[in-house]
Amino acid sequence: MAGRGDPIVRASRLGKRYGDLVAVDGIDFAVERGECFGFLGPNGAGKTTTLRMVTCVSPVSSGELTVAGMSVRSAARAIKGRLGVVPQADSLDPDLTVMQNLLCFARFFDLPAPVARDRSRRALELFQLRDKADRRPDELSGGMRRRLLIARALMHEPEVLVLDEPTTGLDPQTRLLVWDKLARLKAEGITMLLTTHYMEEAAHLCDRLVVIDHGRILVEGAPADLIAEHAGTEVVEVRVGPAERGPVLDHLRERGDSVEDRGESVIVYGSGGVLPDPGDLGVAGAARRAANLEDVFLRLTGRGLREE
Repeated sequence: MAGRGDPIVRASRLGKRYGDLVAVDGIDFAVERGECFGFLGPNGAGKTTTLRMVTCVSPVSSGELTVAGMSVRSAARAIKGRLGVVPQADSLDPDLTVMQNLLCFARFFDLPAPVARDRSRRALELFQLRDKADRRPDELSGGMRRRLLIARALMHEPEVLVLDEPTTGLDPQTRLLVWDKLARLKAEGITMLLTTHYMEEAAHLCDRLVVIDHGRILVEGAPADLIAEHAGTEVVEVRVGPAERGPVLDHLRERGDSVEDRGESVIVYGSGGVLPDPGDLGVAGAARRAANLEDVFLRLTGRGLREE
């Protein structure tokens, strides 16, 4: 569990530049052994760039970054042997079967054939793919391919599993299955670094997370703590049409409430922690609900569309 010994990943004033573009702007974070540490942020915020530096795919421009006490500048090969990486893109070999994809990957880490076959069988069992062992990736559903990518990343028993948006595009049932398997792996002591656009996923899996925007860390903490600090226990959500929005916003601002206009709805955080009574707002679509991580994310980063 988190907090045992030195952090397994540590960044100090970590920076990444592409010419005049600052993608990561002097950030600090530390990942404890056995925890799931998340990176949340809009497109282009610096999340994937940070993971690319952790995985020694992209060189560090400035600052320090260590994995298992080793610098990514001088020990990239050794670090890569400690990491299991699940990329955004599907990188399975379409010409090999499911089992062959795992066995071929195991050869990169010089695993003896009997060990590789045993681990492959166990991985396929864990991710409910045993009956697909002789199929090719193109014959699998998107959810099965994502599970196979995670299984492949675990073949060499890495200390750290790096997951870059692991459930993007999956249906809710498959997403829940992947969450269950990742929670099981975390319980077995595997450290995880996770980027995701699903706020529920981050709240479900992450022990701690950072919200990053424009290459800088805005906040860091446990999901529940961040929700309590930046959104409170509850919010009032007001569903309003275009004609009603202006008067409702004017009324709330006259009260001194902190509000966020999300277009189809208005989120009210209250004044001094005191929320208005939904019945006093004069609209049918007003109700209290529990605050969540999406409220924190949008309050900190805004609701404007970001391009990749």
